[in-house]
Amino acid sequence: MSLRAENLYRFYRAGDEETLAVQGVSLEILPGEVVALSGPSGSGKSTLLACLAGTDEPSGGTVWVEGHRMSGRSEATRAALRGRHIGTMAQSGNLVAHLSLADNLRLARYIRGGRASIQELLSDLGIDHRAKAWPHQLSGGELARASLGVALVNAPAVLLADEPTGELDEATEARLLTLVRHRADAGCAVLVASHSPAVRRTADRVLILDDGSLVA
Repeated sequence: MSLRAENLYRFYRAGDEETLAVQGVSLEILPGEVVALSGPSGSGKSTLLACLAGTDEPSGGTVWVEGHRMSGRSEATRAALRGRHIGTMAQSGNLVAHLSLADNLRLARYIRGGRASIQELLSDLGIDHRAKAWPHQLSGGELARASLGVALVNAPAVLLADEPTGELDEATEARLLTLVRHRADAGCAVLVASHSPAVRRTADRVLILDDGSLVA
């Protein structure tokens, strides 16, 4: 049930010019699945994830998360659904620079109404010893795991990750993907947009987006 999209379109206008970023995309991500979303830069992967997460409103089509219609709703309703059901990892990260790692997780839990134990989550991610560290004091791998922690603080049914391993070395990427797989094994539906061969190997399925359309 977790995530379904039907005939999604997203276009942008600049003056007289119209750019079609997502074209007729239909997909379904089931509980327990890790699905990789691959495709060249500029193919529309980030735009598609934003439409699925409800941070951007599609120009046409419908998104459902856990049986609830996400698209066509008010921004407040989309935010509430996202807070209850979706965790997101963005390319730009999701940590507040002036808060410690633990306080970042507490803030995310408060905003999204989660009930996760911060200490248990940090321990699961292998960064409990860095709970009091500031984001700028964390290594690339620690930052990636912290970002995953923020995404998981509400125990989401759906995890959407946009290039989560793009700047990680091979060993750190493997560790992060193991954590993602564990979440899927616990019933989370996972969609990862990535160029990484390791992500594609980890995935149960691979979707390929080209010029805004799914071609495989």
